[in-house]
Amino acid sequence: MKYTKLGNSHLNVSKICMGCMGFGDPTNGMHTWTLPEKESIEIITNGLDNGINFYDTAIGYQNGTSEQYLGKAVRENASREDVVIATKFLPRSEEDIKNGVSGQKHIHNMVEKSLSNLGLDYIDLYIYHMWDYNTPLYDILEGLNEIIEEGKVRYIGISNCFAWQLAKANALAEVNDFSKFVSIQGHYNLIFREEEREMIPLCQTDNIATTPYSSLASGRLSRMPGEDSKRMNEDFYAKLKYQSTEKQDFEIIKRVNELACDYDVSMTEVSLSWLLNKVTSPIVGATKLHHVDGAVNSVELNLSKKDIEYLEEPYMAHDLVGVMADNKVSASDNEKVWAKHTKDKI
Repeated sequence: MKYTKLGNSHLNVSKICMGCMGFGDPTNGMHTWTLPEKESIEIITNGLDNGINFYDTAIGYQNGTSEQYLGKAVRENASREDVVIATKFLPRSEEDIKNGVSGQKHIHNMVEKSLSNLGLDYIDLYIYHMWDYNTPLYDILEGLNEIIEEGKVRYIGISNCFAWQLAKANALAEVNDFSKFVSIQGHYNLIFREEEREMIPLCQTDNIATTPYSSLASGRLSRMPGEDSKRMNEDFYAKLKYQSTEKQDFEIIKRVNELACDYDVSMTEVSLSWLLNKVTSPIVGATKLHHVDGAVNSVELNLSKKDIEYLEEPYMAHDLVGVMADNKVSASDNEKVWAKHTKDKI
């Protein structure tokens, strides 16, 4: 495994971040394909054994059980200081707003719940999960700064935002002497490259770490069309993101397969090797042990400039999908956006 600094932080992270959305009680949340505790801990432990020290979860994954499983795996199988834990907090709910819970108080409530779920004393990277149109940005930044000063969080990141929103947030933080966002977790992979328009240049200029989700397009970049998985069959959200562009994406997927055959490696390794040329540490989900192997092996695969150009050449612009497609809502609709994409209550 190789390691790198996470943007402007002092965190030293593996070049692969294990995504933990696939871990959690399958009867308690949005997904039916997630792994129960024993299997989740086995895969996390395998990641630790293979040098992965960076793990990403969220309080909204399977109603907090993903955080619980990750925390237990770390407590039982690693030294806390050797692992970088990232988790994400949700927007304020309509009930919070009605009861007068401020943005600052909401963040304190959220971080305490995540720390309880994880069974840990601090979180390395605390991530603003989606842009909250219900809450003043100043309140969010002040709340995040407070929990950093209290030692509950080391650094903060952001997810599902536009480049202008990240730039605005960090400018406001600088003016008020608050902590800035050191990372962005956006939707970015070989068949969805819209982050290259504005977000990637901003991050390169300001040394903000890029830790994209959906690195393998929910499995589409790891197998040829027709090779199904439980997630592909049951994850309505993944279908929402990619089903409408299957025809235009096929040529790229076919080229990934060609290069995998040429190099005698998996499609996973080719797809992630391409992404590793672009970002700090891609988030890669794993629900089987061989998923960990493919992610780890990708770090050692060096694609040529010609290979990269060959993979990129067929790309056509995509409309925004998922949470980002709804990053334009009025304040009254914020909670509906979260519910639409998770089926969970806030």
